[in-house]
Parts: sequence; structure tokens; C-alpha cells
Amino acid sequence: MEDINLTNSEWYVMDCLWQRTSMTVMELVGALNQRLGWAKSTTITTLRRMEDKGLVLCRTQGRTKHYSPAVSKDRAVRRETRSFLDKVYQGSVGMMVSAMAEDKALSRAEIDELYEILRRAEEGET
Repeated sequence: MEDINLTNSEWYVMDCLWQRTSMTVMELVGALNQRLGWAKSTTITTLRRMEDKGLVLCRTQGRTKHYSPAVSKDRAVRRETRSFLDKVYQGSVGMMVSAMAEDKALSRAEIDELYEILRRAEEGET
């Protein structure tokens, strides 16, 4: 899997783009200002860096720039999950689930959902 390491700021931008697919600079400025209090310059600088990293695509139509995600949400989430598991739990899903169970951090519905996920994995449906 290609190395996708999004900063927290990049996650915020990507989250906006994954929800709408394509947004103008001003739409992003408005959304990120409302959500995080970002100034216009912060949004533009972040977008420029993300474009340089190949995380977003920019297309200019007249004087308006339109941004869209160059990375799928699924791919970014999988990479982030793997990175988190490797860093915190030495790559072990079992250690993570065990820690959550010990902390009583799992609801009955989440436990049922885990059973269903494991059943599907066992049957090769995932």
C-alpha cells in the first residue's frame, strides 16, 4: 500500500472533500473556518501542500480553483488503521480488542458487531 500519512489538518480537508467530492477554494475556506476557525490563508497553504504531496487534485475553471480528493477515504483509513495498530499494539488487532474489552470500552452492540465481522471473515465473506 502506498504510504499515505495524513496530518490532522489534512484529515480535516480530506473529510470535507470526501463528503462533497469537489469543492472550490472558497467553499473549503468557509467549511474549515466554520469547523476549525481557520483563516483563508491557512486553508490555501494547506491545500497547496496537499497538492504538492499528491493528496488532492486541483482544476482551474476560469478564476476558480476546484479541489477533489486524489486518495480514497477507504485507502487512507486502512493506512491510518495499520499505522495505529503497528505503533500502539505492535500490529495486533487482538491486543487492541483485548485492551478495549478490559477498559469496558465496548458496548453490547459493538461486541455483537465484532462477532458478525469475525463470522464473515471466517466464512471468507470480507
